[in-house]
Amino acid sequence: MKTRWLLWLMGLTPWLVFGAEKDLDPKKSHRSWEIYHGDYGGSHYSSLDQIHRSNVHQLEPVWVWHSGDIGSTIECNPIIVGDTMFVTTPRLHCVALNAVTGKPRWRFDPWQGGRGGGVSRGVAYWSDGQGDERVFFSAGDHLHALDAKTGQLAIEFGTQGRISHREGFDTDVFFFSIGNNTPPMIWKDLLILGSTTGEGPQPCAPGHIRAFDARTGERRWIFHTIPHPGEFGYETWGPDSWKEVGSANVWGGFTLDAERGILFCGTGSPAYDSWGGNRPGANLFGNCTLALDAMTGKRLWHFQAVHHDLWDYDLPTPPVLGSMKVEGKQVEVVVQPTKMGHLFVLNRETGRPMFPVEEKSVPASKMPGESSWPTQPFPSPGLRLSPTTLNAEQATRLTPKAHQQVLGELESMVVGDVFIPPGYERSVVLPQFNGGCEWGGAAFDPNSNTILVNTSNEAEWTSMVASKPKEEMSLFELGRHVYRAVCAFCHGLGTPQNPASPSLEGIGDRLSEEQIASLMETGRGQMPSFASFSALEKQAVTQFLLGKGQSERIPTKDLNLSYAENVPVVTTGHHDWRDPEGYPVNSRPWGTLNAVDLTTGQIKWQVALGTYPRLEKKGHSPTGTFNIGGPVVTGGGLVFIGAAMDERFHAYDVATGALLWEYQMEFGGYATPATYEVEGRQFVVIAAGGGGKPGTKKGDAYYCFALPNP
Repeated sequence: MKTRWLLWLMGLTPWLVFGAEKDLDPKKSHRSWEIYHGDYGGSHYSSLDQIHRSNVHQLEPVWVWHSGDIGSTIECNPIIVGDTMFVTTPRLHCVALNAVTGKPRWRFDPWQGGRGGGVSRGVAYWSDGQGDERVFFSAGDHLHALDAKTGQLAIEFGTQGRISHREGFDTDVFFFSIGNNTPPMIWKDLLILGSTTGEGPQPCAPGHIRAFDARTGERRWIFHTIPHPGEFGYETWGPDSWKEVGSANVWGGFTLDAERGILFCGTGSPAYDSWGGNRPGANLFGNCTLALDAMTGKRLWHFQAVHHDLWDYDLPTPPVLGSMKVEGKQVEVVVQPTKMGHLFVLNRETGRPMFPVEEKSVPASKMPGESSWPTQPFPSPGLRLSPTTLNAEQATRLTPKAHQQVLGELESMVVGDVFIPPGYERSVVLPQFNGGCEWGGAAFDPNSNTILVNTSNEAEWTSMVASKPKEEMSLFELGRHVYRAVCAFCHGLGTPQNPASPSLEGIGDRLSEEQIASLMETGRGQMPSFASFSALEKQAVTQFLLGKGQSERIPTKDLNLSYAENVPVVTTGHHDWRDPEGYPVNSRPWGTLNAVDLTTGQIKWQVALGTYPRLEKKGHSPTGTFNIGGPVVTGGGLVFIGAAMDERFHAYDVATGALLWEYQMEFGGYATPATYEVEGRQFVVIAAGGGGKPGTKKGDAYYCFALPNP
């Protein structure tokens, strides 16, 4: 009761927990998996214990379902309500399966037979408790509301069952790319939505958080992640940044303290990612853990993990709700994983760090017009999970040849600790921008007050170049210059940086020169229009993609590129860095599963997650690999996780980190699993879509496991 009276005094609404919310409370025992990551708190935890340490070795597949539509990957965390499982496919169809048999019950194709695609990490389920049940999922430009029983559009919502991701902003975003890869948070009759936005040097949409009515689709509130004049945090930007700068978006989803009515999220970096001269200051609320009143969108507190980001170190996941002992008393906290491999443990009501956080000096940027922030926050050493320095001592020793090659490359590179500002010289980035922690997030084991989280520990390199190219170059070279500056953020340099975006290698086999130029003009799906490109830019990019234009040279001294006026320097991209045999250049392990004791703030155990089969055959112990997707922890003392590039599904002992069981799947499981009970039997399911950022073979499968029937 004291907590509720305190919330009244703070101006918050002390909402009661009732109905379906009890089943989603992480402090309650629940046997279904009705919400993304298991419960409101994003705990990735289930109290189910039929499968446990002593019998997990007997686990076997009970069904495997193939969607039949190979695409980029599957990152879906399945939702299970009763005996129905809701999933998405590689081409972003939404499907309801029988959770016991894997047989489809209905399938919704948002593209109506067309060639769709993108990335979906799952769906959201809502019920009014009186028979109206809906499934919400994003595909392309829209959020769709489906009847959970039939898969038909719920036409009462929005416009004939859907709303555009461009709706509900306070500024004109019509020409910007806006989508959403992660399920919204649904609480009571609110649907709270984040977004995916552009990140390049061209203008892009702001990442404001919006809440809509789950019945009608009408907007209920908005929170400006880039503050408008007069709002808290406005002074941490330039005077016109709110009109000119985009992103600072919530693309990793939300968690919620249902008792207090507090919504939590982690925000991304402002755009442009690698240069911020047009956004001087710390840039609130970019790269922040945010706590908002869920019913009103009012800011309660914030904690910024990266000031004035120049590294694309988004907060890729919302904080997980947990608890810890302080002077013998249990204190409720949120734990924020970061791409730097840092964990920040914050008081749930105030945002105050529960362990020391040090503002350490970092090197200053030398880029023209840039005013980088002089310090960055570092948690206590026990909460730093990934290596952040690559020098001669940390260079790979997998083979003498690999070691010597890396030593030679390091001689001409800028090295140091994390937060080396990008510059004209090649600089080391460790962990790379897709790690340590990623969107899979962390799990919380309430039985031991332990955080379980996986990290990727690979290095990459980056550099900057002037936006305006040299005085003369070929049309092909100009196209490559523009592509690197604008297109590589999604399509990558060979391998896509965003799984929702296909590789453009060999595009000439699929599209004509005219079709490519037309796509740049109109955009399609989550790809925005590049109508702002000059005719020469469009021609140059087209020629580059087709491998043409090497002989035709053009003067570029006085050329005004569409993005160069506002952004004087651009990145050359995130560059994979490999040894002669294709392995990472830094010391092992290259990926880990970590257990952190919230009582002490120290690592309890850390084990390599995954391995390379070729090295395994040579007798190497598990090396760890780049990993995508999160863990699930159970009352049976187990941690289930796929994620690794060995394409195996693993079960570890939550107390020791011992590997107790693994299953070789046909495709990589780059998604967070789910566990549930139907008719007294516990199941564990994971999407195995392969492909994606790890770049292994693509798949279309869901694997469901259980113990043999007695």
